[in-house]
Amino acid sequence: QVQLVESGGGLVQAGGSLRLSCAATGRTFSSLAMGWFRQAPGKGRRFVAAIRWNKDDTYNADSVKGRFTISRDNAKNTMYLQMNSLKPEDTAVYFCAADLAPSIPYSDHSYEYWGQGTQVTVSS
Repeated sequence: QVQLVESGGGLVQAGGSLRLSCAATGRTFSSLAMGWFRQAPGKGRRFVAAIRWNKDDTYNADSVKGRFTISRDNAKNTMYLQMNSLKPEDTAVYFCAADLAPSIPYSDHSYEYWGQGTQVTVSS
């Protein structure tokens, strides 16, 4: 079992920055592939970014490329999402996810473990 807890969400003006964290417990963190997804009101859960256990392989949705950076610190059992140049359309609940071997890193169906989510609101 893996427990995931997100933090770092909040209210920010357009153009601002936030850094989300996802702390993991329960299983060797370094063996897990991790991802960030988001869900806006009235919409389905959408892929944001993913990172393999070795940190070298990362994936980003086109909508966040050049603005968001995913990273992880295996010594701290924590994954991060640095979000810069935020836009109102980035407003959503952000979820972190984990799996030993997600078959499709950008698909939420590939992840077994999920956090409870953290709200990010970007005002115009």
